[in-house]
Amino acid sequence: MRGLTVGRSPGDARRSTQAASTAVAVLAALGLALSGCGAGGTGARDEGPAHADAVAGAASSSPTASPSKAPDRVDAVRLVKADPKVSAEVKRELKPCVADEYPVDVSYGELTGGSGPAEDVVVNVLTCGDAVGVGSYVYREEDGAYQNVFKAEEPPVYAEIDRGDLVVTKQVYEKGDPVSSPSGENVITYRWASGRFTEEFRTHNDYSNVAGNVPTPAPEPDS
Repeated sequence: MRGLTVGRSPGDARRSTQAASTAVAVLAALGLALSGCGAGGTGARDEGPAHADAVAGAASSSPTASPSKAPDRVDAVRLVKADPKVSAEVKRELKPCVADEYPVDVSYGELTGGSGPAEDVVVNVLTCGDAVGVGSYVYREEDGAYQNVFKAEEPPVYAEIDRGDLVVTKQVYEKGDPVSSPSGENVITYRWASGRFTEEFRTHNDYSNVAGNVPTPAPEPDS
């Protein structure tokens, strides 16, 4: 009797071959999927960057705050010189200090709540030598032109805009005070109401002249 060889049947061989082929196919597909993810294709990992790009795009397309409109500049010198409410003395002081540089300070802001787009204009006229305020004025746009709605011409005087109020500072001199060293100041706050500025309150400040009156001791000579 022939010897009986123990081994796998043809069916077993075919099943083994099919299993091996299936495993190779699975590995190949997995390799393609992984290579697709790493190369930035359409794999699952693309969802992160794609989502971030979408957020960035949405952020870039969102509206941003527009910068505030710059005030329309006015020719303050011409405005003051053409103003019939400005005294002749102030107009005489309004002359160039150097070349075409005039001693005027100009501020823009909301003081009178005008209906037009232009802001109110505060103009201070100073002296050339000591920069002492000789006149302060507020101009409000009405019907396309600026109208004088406030003036103070008792020097030294200076007007400013403070949180929607008009603040006027008037320095006080006593007899013998030099121009550079007043004795104090009155600070008056005005508010626009019923078509004009009305005084809200005032404060008085006294300056100390001790530092200016005490002479500085001369240094002792070296021995």
